[in-house]
Amino acid sequence: MLQNRDYTLIIDKSGSMATPDQKGGRSRWVAAHESTFALAKKCEEFDPDGITVYVFSGRFQRYENVTSNKVSQIFIENEPNGTTALATVLQDATDNYFQRKQVHQTKPNGETILVITDGEPDDRKAVMKVIIETSRKMDRDEELGISFIQVGNDPHATRFLKVLDDELQGTGAKFDICDTITMEDMENLSLSEVLLNAITD
Repeated sequence: MLQNRDYTLIIDKSGSMATPDQKGGRSRWVAAHESTFALAKKCEEFDPDGITVYVFSGRFQRYENVTSNKVSQIFIENEPNGTTALATVLQDATDNYFQRKQVHQTKPNGETILVITDGEPDDRKAVMKVIIETSRKMDRDEELGISFIQVGNDPHATRFLKVLDDELQGTGAKFDICDTITMEDMENLSLSEVLLNAITD
């Protein structure tokens, strides 16, 4: 399942990502940098042409074919500030998948989108709408998975991500395509396991 699949990583760079509440007093941004590097390295085993990386706050930027040696450059070019406009970046990533699918440029096993975020999005309803509409365009459950990885311990974010994980099928989603995991959950898992969970959950 992990082979022949594309990986897209969406990283929150809103102002709160500068909060130093991670192990050893590191900021959430530094923790996200380390996770992104490890994730990119892992994904290279499955997807040698690199992964797609987005960074977003009020606006977003997209980087194509990112290999692990390009990750630091992205984190140097960006720093945390601004809001959490998650719906627009998620819309772009899912639209991009369906555009590529139409012209037969997607991988046989589809795509996994991983979102690293620390807070509640600016517009919760818009995020839910993007995910529900995405699920309705899909032909099969496994072709697209969206995994939310929470950094930091904002209880509002935890609650919102729980809704995404458990309740969207009840509100019109065709498949349950969301999976959520906190940084604490990840402590005991290898990144491969996190990737596998994102696909199989």
